[in-house]
Amino acid sequence: MEIKVPQLGESVAEATVAKWFKAVGDTIKRDEPIVELETDKVTLEVPAAASGTLESISVQEGTEVAVGAVLGVIGDGNGVAAPASKAAEKTAPEPESVPSVAEHAQTPAGTDISLSPSVRKMVDEGKIDPSKITGTGKGGRLTKADVKVYLEDEQTPAGSTAAAPEVKSSVSVDRGEERVPMTRLRKRIAERLKEAQNTAAMLTTFNEVDMTNVMAARKKYQEDFQKKHGVKLGFMSFFAKACISALKELPAVNATIDGDDIVYRNFVDLGVAVGTEQGLVVPVLRDADQKSFAEIEKEIVGLGKKARDGNLSMDELTGGTFTITNGGVYGSLMSTPILNPPQSGILGMHKIQPRPIAVGDAIEVRPMMYLALSYDHRIIDGSEAVTFLVRVKECIEEPDRILLGL
Repeated sequence: MEIKVPQLGESVAEATVAKWFKAVGDTIKRDEPIVELETDKVTLEVPAAASGTLESISVQEGTEVAVGAVLGVIGDGNGVAAPASKAAEKTAPEPESVPSVAEHAQTPAGTDISLSPSVRKMVDEGKIDPSKITGTGKGGRLTKADVKVYLEDEQTPAGSTAAAPEVKSSVSVDRGEERVPMTRLRKRIAERLKEAQNTAAMLTTFNEVDMTNVMAARKKYQEDFQKKHGVKLGFMSFFAKACISALKELPAVNATIDGDDIVYRNFVDLGVAVGTEQGLVVPVLRDADQKSFAEIEKEIVGLGKKARDGNLSMDELTGGTFTITNGGVYGSLMSTPILNPPQSGILGMHKIQPRPIAVGDAIEVRPMMYLALSYDHRIIDGSEAVTFLVRVKECIEEPDRILLGL
């Protein structure tokens, strides 16, 4: 039975073979993941359509393939390798260079065996069992530094100290340069960001918001909210609601250009940018304007987890009419977010910083946040962009406005 590239979703015709989970001769069970494919939007696993033995591998890791292409063949077998053609033997990766599912099962609890392309390259070249290395990255993931330390320890005899290499000149020093091909996701991100710069008349307007009342509301209702809904009350739902309110008043910010037409949407599909090891992705909350605070918080938490685990579906990454990105989680005090085409607006949140401000005739220290709205000036006038950001500011500084629809 042939293993073929499945349908990858709307407008996606190609993928890259990222990783084979099995080697030629390995036993395969029905519905067991065999190979991992990477598209410019998501990473997906191709399951076995039948039980048997992996008879041949037709496409090596790193190769681009089209929908319907044959990746390999599953033959009948009970664990004994089926005869493979010489061509298949030449293209198949060596068993020891690709961790098997059985090896994955031996990974210590708390270790994430998913490897970034650069780490996977180091592990494969060094013929290392990644389960033997303690990961120090987020969620127990392995980093390049972890692999380098492991290799150095393996090469240094016990009880001895490795002699420092003699440096004859600064030019001869190996500074550890590494060349790694861009992933399809990273290439797609680069293309879309450059597309935004090349096509949109992009400008950014700024404002600042006093977070005092939102922080007080979170503190007051956090315990009751979490007990009732099973999720914490975060800042993102307040900003989502504030943006939805502003988008209803200023529909151009929620619109898009299609040829010579402006398409106005009577709904809000809200994109929320999430940083992952593979790059920035923007999962979408469908009909966010119809959802409650709790529904928004639950969906944001769920989509964020799926994004970091690499489990987002194509539908969850498609579309979106407006985006919110929060650089504040990384400590950014101010930035200019770039548009997510074909959207016309994106709101940038930033770090909450105590600052002295004028309150009436007095000076007080308040928790302040800079807000940035990047927008397409072809469709949104400057006055509309400024008004939009002022409406968001008003809703955050006076959260009652959101509840009253003001």
